[in-house]
Amino acid sequence: MPLRTYIDIFMSVVKQKSLNWEQYLLITIGLGFLGLVVLLPLLNIFYEAFREGIQSYWQGITSPQARHAIMLSLIITAIAVPLNTIFGLVAAWVLARQNFQGKQLLLGIIDLPLTISPVIIGLMFVLLFNPLDSVFKSLVVGLNLKILFALPSMILVTTTITVPFVVREVLPALENLEVDQEESAIILGASPWQVFWRVILPNINWAVFYGVVLCTARALGEFGAVAVVSGKIIGTTNTLTLHIEETYSNYESIAAFGGASLLALVTLLTIVCQEILRRFYRY
Repeated sequence: MPLRTYIDIFMSVVKQKSLNWEQYLLITIGLGFLGLVVLLPLLNIFYEAFREGIQSYWQGITSPQARHAIMLSLIITAIAVPLNTIFGLVAAWVLARQNFQGKQLLLGIIDLPLTISPVIIGLMFVLLFNPLDSVFKSLVVGLNLKILFALPSMILVTTTITVPFVVREVLPALENLEVDQEESAIILGASPWQVFWRVILPNINWAVFYGVVLCTARALGEFGAVAVVSGKIIGTTNTLTLHIEETYSNYESIAAFGGASLLALVTLLTIVCQEILRRFYRY
């Protein structure tokens, strides 16, 4: 279960008027476990990042390698998230509004990135686009395409890994949305595009935002698949997560924890956005 589920369970128990000692013990054990495995490591990241002062921290996150890594991660995210948003809306609408053979198979394929190791996904793209020996070898060599160990492969694996997030948030909202308004709009002469923009989207916009937030956070934090297909070339194909690994391996702890603190801030902002959206959006 996600962290949010555990927190909801704890809050529902705490709000009870009377608690016996067993419930207090369980709450203490649960909160202690969460503090040990979540809060303590998070606080340690910021402590290590600022251990030698703000100036050292600033130098660590503004070095040429760090700035390139941050920019590369933002570029990959800026491409992968819109692609998955468009795909997620289309796929969710098809799954919610159409009945066809293979519907469950399509759902299973969409969920595959959640069940397969990112490293395996990276290796899948190596087997597909390796210019020496791969499925698309003739295409890659014939068109002189630079896919592996370059930006295209990094975008492909990140897009693949973040496929389920928008779909899985929008699909329940569409399934619970009555089709009466859509049918009425069509009868009155609205085009499919008008039906989507003026009828469907206003009713699922919070679900879309929620999925986009999760998709963005996952794309920025991707490591395993990108590490396989990027080649980890410093200043060329090093994303922020790869930069953190590289600097930490070279004992540049301030730079490593500085980069990690940026990703931790993204995580905290994601949680804040989730809470804001939860107040406005229910399905």
